[in-house]
Amino acid sequence: MVIAITGAAGNLGSLLSRHLLRTTQCDLRLLTHQRDVPPDLRGQTRAPAIRCDLAEPETLLPVFDGVDCVVHFAGVLFKAHPKSFLPITNIAYFKNLLAAAIAKKVRRVILISFPHVEGATTPDHPATGKLDGKPDSAHARTRLEEEKLLFAAGAEHGFEAVSLRVGMVYGRGILMIDAARWLSQHRLLGIWREPTSIHLISTEDFLGATAAAATRENIRGVFHLGDDGRQTLQDFLDLATTVWRTHKPWRMPLAVIYLAAWLCELQSALLGTKSPLTRDFITIGRCSYYGDTARMRAELLPVLKYATFREGKTTL
Repeated sequence: MVIAITGAAGNLGSLLSRHLLRTTQCDLRLLTHQRDVPPDLRGQTRAPAIRCDLAEPETLLPVFDGVDCVVHFAGVLFKAHPKSFLPITNIAYFKNLLAAAIAKKVRRVILISFPHVEGATTPDHPATGKLDGKPDSAHARTRLEEEKLLFAAGAEHGFEAVSLRVGMVYGRGILMIDAARWLSQHRLLGIWREPTSIHLISTEDFLGATAAAATRENIRGVFHLGDDGRQTLQDFLDLATTVWRTHKPWRMPLAVIYLAAWLCELQSALLGTKSPLTRDFITIGRCSYYGDTARMRAELLPVLKYATFREGKTTL
């Protein structure tokens, strides 16, 4: 089996690449754009790194030749004014990917998504795989449009369309988690006061479920990836800082956090640098989310290694 991974130089893409090389006999194609894959993934005979550009669909055609499954991580995150570029990098570029996959008769296309596309959800009223949500953030709205494109194309052209709506992945080596740890070490970690329900999943369980989605037969549709725990973002950060033995996050006025995001975006726009925080990140971060994981447990990962964050906190 041949699996192409877009965004293979990124955090989750490189983690999945390592996992598949270690646990399967699949051949991989590690698709990159500007950045190279991490050093340990270079020169792999089963996983060549190939540069291509989602903005130029003709560069994808030779890459997808003979590919059975595409796992799509690639995207732009840390940049000012996401509302201006996400319709291009999420929607237009994904159309290009689908066109190339259809032309090369790829059997399965997997989009890495998140529960926020259904709007605010909770453990008592979880996301269930609907495509009619009305999310507030630009990241969620454009990702929902990607899902709609995916399933419409799958229905028309007969390939297996899969959306993995992933909760917050935690563990060492996850960029957002490592950033939170660094901030807490320097007394800079802050969070708003309003409780926000979140759905967590450990790195190991995320990788196991995603590998199953890529390699098992007859997988299609929406799957929510998450554990059995119930907690708020505030609970998670409080417990994480206890594990790290660092400083607990400050409870801050929301206006202060939005101001910090605006300053990050201003610097990004003026200097052409990355923006580690944007106002849209805060909008999506304040949206409670929780997905119904029944399909994941039935078809991808019947048994979790870490059923809750309290079991998996040692992986931090």
